[in-house]
Amino acid sequence: MPSPETIRARLDRIQAEVGPNVTVVAATKYVPLAEMAALVEAGIQVVGENRAQDLEAKHAQYGDAFRWHFIGHLQSNKVKVVNRICELVHSLDSNSAARRLEVPALVQVNLAGEESKSGVPPGEIPSYLAYDVRGLSTMPPAASSPEESRRWFARLRDLAAEHGLRELSMGTTQDYAVGAEEGATYVRIGSILFRD
Repeated sequence: MPSPETIRARLDRIQAEVGPNVTVVAATKYVPLAEMAALVEAGIQVVGENRAQDLEAKHAQYGDAFRWHFIGHLQSNKVKVVNRICELVHSLDSNSAARRLEVPALVQVNLAGEESKSGVPPGEIPSYLAYDVRGLSTMPPAASSPEESRRWFARLRDLAAEHGLRELSMGTTQDYAVGAEEGATYVRIGSILFRD
């Protein structure tokens, strides 16, 4: 884990790149509980967890030090944990989870129809609009260059506009700058912040 000063400098650079209207969510899937203190010291404000078990453990120790988002696959039986801790879910993709969810969510859309990825097809977005859905998220197909993600991000932005949704979670370490250019309001950043 780099020093808190290094993490802070990296965060500041990313924030300057994406602009003030984009929230940088620190993706902490690979940050062990023991190293979360460095994130507090670095001034990280928003963290995104992938697993409910890790979310619970980290929140038990760091509680109000962060604003907590859930960015992993949300199983119905884990919704209770997320309701108690998180301010936003980036990865809603089942009606059974939606019915139990008490916090705002973004519907995860599988734009490329990849069987290996979670998310709903674009045609199913309307079935979620009865819930507290603020926007959409996506993970584009793996690509060799960030530019290859642009068409998927543009498509997600258009889908959000069609359904009157304002929030867009798109872009990770590989392609966050392109995500921001295409209208992301959240980018999820992991390795670029935390690798030595």
